[in-house]
Amino acid sequence: MRSGITQNNWIVLGGIHLLNQTAPHRPSDPIVLVQVPPQEVCSPSTTVVIRWETLGPCPVTALTVGGGRIQHARIDGAALFPDAIAGEPLRQIVGPAAAPGLVPLCYLAQQPSGAYHAFAQIRFYAEDACFVRTTPEPIGEGPAEALDWLEPMLAAHAASALRLNNHLRYFRTHFAGTELEYKYNLPSTVDIWATSLQLLKTLRHGGLADFRPEYREEFQINYFDNHMFDITGPAAERGYASFIPAASGKYILKRKWFTEDSFARREQIFPDIDISPDEFSDHLRSKLGLEVRPLPPFRRVRYDIQCESMRTGHVLGIFIDRCSLLNAPDTVLSQCELEYRRSRNILPHDAQEVLSDMEHVDRWLVKYLADLGMPTRRTFYSKLSFLRDVAVAHQD
Repeated sequence: MRSGITQNNWIVLGGIHLLNQTAPHRPSDPIVLVQVPPQEVCSPSTTVVIRWETLGPCPVTALTVGGGRIQHARIDGAALFPDAIAGEPLRQIVGPAAAPGLVPLCYLAQQPSGAYHAFAQIRFYAEDACFVRTTPEPIGEGPAEALDWLEPMLAAHAASALRLNNHLRYFRTHFAGTELEYKYNLPSTVDIWATSLQLLKTLRHGGLADFRPEYREEFQINYFDNHMFDITGPAAERGYASFIPAASGKYILKRKWFTEDSFARREQIFPDIDISPDEFSDHLRSKLGLEVRPLPPFRRVRYDIQCESMRTGHVLGIFIDRCSLLNAPDTVLSQCELEYRRSRNILPHDAQEVLSDMEHVDRWLVKYLADLGMPTRRTFYSKLSFLRDVAVAHQD
């Protein structure tokens, strides 16, 4: 850190028009600096999540875009945005005309150089807000009140406006069309619900360094029957096809291409297949030209925990499931799966970081499961291999 510089952090508030560009900014527009303790889980960070009620009393400085000072105050974080609308303390500072459009513009983190990294606001609720970094290099050295960072911050936001100002468009996917996945075999008697919730609790409390549950998408449940076919030919099509019922009454067809269980497999999903179960085989043979062998249908119950690297923005799914044969419910395969899902980031990233993140979480998961009394190791044992093994062992 440069001599004499104390690193500070702010939530910057201003009119929504500064983000959505529905009106030009004017010298009289208010800019409110809410000084807060550091909110990053790690440094450098890509994602920052702020919960208002955890901030406590915050020093607040209200300025104008033109640099004029309005006033100072001290406001409790929980009182900033009840109902995601500027609360009474903020209304008193900025006035009734500006208050309805007041939103968090960015999170501003001072760096050792004295300049700042800006994190654009992408989700904003009464309870919390999520920010993603938009500055590849720090901007605007000097006191935050001088606002030297303001124009570079707004320019960075404008440059990525189509991704920042549209819901969930700040996500990107590396390795499109390829599933990247590690698996861990679990005891068939494991309580997958209790195991999933304990894992989620561990992630919430920082048990996995630099990772947290994905913002507002941390947990999902899945329950479906799966009708799988072993694709034995042509050679270039080998793998499996499975039909999964959709809530619409139609089916989802999932194809995976591979000749041996492995980390990376080509995958494609075909939704809205209007078909009945007695037509599955004919659809694959006649319409897709595949040579197939039906495998025992099974029911899959799965709990999905999404965890996000706050350093890189890569989101990984940790899925804990139980698959049981429909005609032999005591024949069970339980697994934990680690899979790459998506990436929440605006700045350029090396796709290889995904693999590094997966290796980091893989090592952590092996130890975590062992500490629960479920010693296991990484595997690539697929549902296809399980059903093939079942078919051989129980040819009746």
